[in-house]
Amino acid sequence: MKKISGILMVASIVAAACSDNSNVTTVKSFPAEMASACYESNRAPLVREQLIKLPTGSIKPGGWLLRQLQLQKDGLNGHLGEISSWLQKDGNAWLCEGGQWGWEEVPYWLRGYSSLAYVLDDPEMLKESKLWIDAILGSQLPNGNFGPSAKEGGVQDFWPNMIALWLLQDWYEYSGDERVIPFMTRYFEYQLSVPDDKFLESYWENSRGGDNLWSVVWLYNRTGDERLLELGEKIHRNTADWTNPSELPNWHNVNIAQGIREPATYYLFCGDPAMRQSSYNAHDLIRRTFGQVPGGMFGSDENCRPGYIDPRQGTETCAFAEQMASDEIMALITGDEKWFANCEDIAFNSYPAAFMPDYKSLRYITSPNMTLSDSRNHNPGIDNAGPFLAMNPFSSRCCQHNHGFGWPYYSEHLAMATPDNGIAFGLYSECEVRAKVGDKAQEVVFAERTKYPFEEGVNFTLTAGGGETFPVYFRIPQWCSGAKLTRNGKVIAKNCESGSFVRVEAQWEDGDEVALTLPMSVSCREWDVNRHSVSVDYGPLTLSLLIGEEYRQIDSRQSAIHDSRWQEGADASKWPSYEIYPTTDWNYALAIDAGIAPVRGTWPEDDNPFTIDSCPIRFNAKGRLIPSWGFDKYGLTDVLPAEDVEMSEKVDDIVLVPMGAARLRISAFPQCSAKQ
Repeated sequence: MKKISGILMVASIVAAACSDNSNVTTVKSFPAEMASACYESNRAPLVREQLIKLPTGSIKPGGWLLRQLQLQKDGLNGHLGEISSWLQKDGNAWLCEGGQWGWEEVPYWLRGYSSLAYVLDDPEMLKESKLWIDAILGSQLPNGNFGPSAKEGGVQDFWPNMIALWLLQDWYEYSGDERVIPFMTRYFEYQLSVPDDKFLESYWENSRGGDNLWSVVWLYNRTGDERLLELGEKIHRNTADWTNPSELPNWHNVNIAQGIREPATYYLFCGDPAMRQSSYNAHDLIRRTFGQVPGGMFGSDENCRPGYIDPRQGTETCAFAEQMASDEIMALITGDEKWFANCEDIAFNSYPAAFMPDYKSLRYITSPNMTLSDSRNHNPGIDNAGPFLAMNPFSSRCCQHNHGFGWPYYSEHLAMATPDNGIAFGLYSECEVRAKVGDKAQEVVFAERTKYPFEEGVNFTLTAGGGETFPVYFRIPQWCSGAKLTRNGKVIAKNCESGSFVRVEAQWEDGDEVALTLPMSVSCREWDVNRHSVSVDYGPLTLSLLIGEEYRQIDSRQSAIHDSRWQEGADASKWPSYEIYPTTDWNYALAIDAGIAPVRGTWPEDDNPFTIDSCPIRFNAKGRLIPSWGFDKYGLTDVLPAEDVEMSEKVDDIVLVPMGAARLRISAFPQCSAKQ
């Protein structure tokens, strides 16, 4: 009762601040009991989702996010089809019967590549995407199965088909291709016919059955075919159990990033809140055990191992993208601000630094504390044997092909439809949103202008439509205190509750402007189990020590791992690898008591704030060197030193930068005092 009373009190305070016809309240959830008049939402008997994804193509990003997408197009994801032998068309089993190779690489790559094509409306990329999509749709057998392993009497691997289903769903939302619905219907009929002891039995498909389950939800909402409810039950009972509150079915980092969403997806079928809570439990379990680090992720390298919890342990680049996707799905299901926050944490602080600034190469493993990025084998310090810390276009078959959907999916979830025929803005970035609203499903266009998370202001303008009454929701992040909202220059909400949504219902008119101010301040987090190390945050940005970076170009052919294969005739010189070496001291303890002060610079001309040279904000701080803290016998940044380690008597001026801009970083610091 106290919690409910608090929410109502905040709602009345916010409403009292209104000075126009806006009806303003504060909410923690959305009216899922209502049925949207604008978009397909969960059909009965599925539990209704809190938020509804807008169709692919509804959101056009701008600003720094558009720049990341353009770099991705010009980089590895946009050109991988020209250099990866796994995407070579001749002899590819995804393109022709009897092909020699075909597993997860094609759908992994195509999911990101095609989504990027839709976001950018790029004709050449759309043409290339359709070539592969036509082949997938044309591969279906009379029994409904499809894909390279769809051979009568053969061993079926359902995992790569799960990825293919996701990209077909995106294609349908973008194009309305009438082939997709019957194709998926026939395939799911085939899955129903497979005996349980032959269904989802191998490691990858068993761990990741939740991806298959999400596609069943998608199709059921469009057909209402009750057999899909039976298939949902079958998928869940044959998928690895992600509901154990004290143990995960396996500790592979990408499986965890994907698997945590499965129980919440099954909650939509069974209606048991304990299933939804299981996804929270799994998310929290991995972070309690291995996630006492900044950046939104957890320390697993390939697999989590007991005792390997230091911030020098990292996660795969594709795990960043998969966790962001899980956060987006969990946000749709629950409406909880927590999932938007975690998605931002990864997107701003972990994901960008996994790539070279031109997106032409990437790291397999990126860690919160990482002061050397070379091609040496660092196993067993990290749980991978190979050159997995260098920036290499062939760092690994999985990340090489699977990284591409991170930014496009993030773009597609910047705004979501609400059950009461409104729009919710949960992730902030410059964009244009075209959505249907109100009881009459009128189309409106909102233009969002901001440099968030590098600035505090987010501005919205209704540029098309108008005259309709509908609600718009604005997320107030948990870290934010004193948020303010104005409409057409008049304050309609102030001191908004952190971790909530401000709901503004009004009759909206062309030209209406809403300005959201999210004040940012410096704060610190202490990681008790990691020797009381400390991380510094500024709003949604986590900060890292500014370390000088020396980039050394190396031959991508010589430094690639054994199963990286180039297409014949591919010019490797156009796709170089890099090692990154520190040129300045990095072994600092941070003096929290000395204060940390932001210093703003100019916005980069190229719209890319994720490099140490172009980042528009820095922070002055003080620290002490720890002479004994260096590299260990495996060539890795050594684990955090003991709290009583000897430090320099001298207090130095140091500079902190946003963690996402730092490809070499210390973001979990030992603590010290600036006092003599």
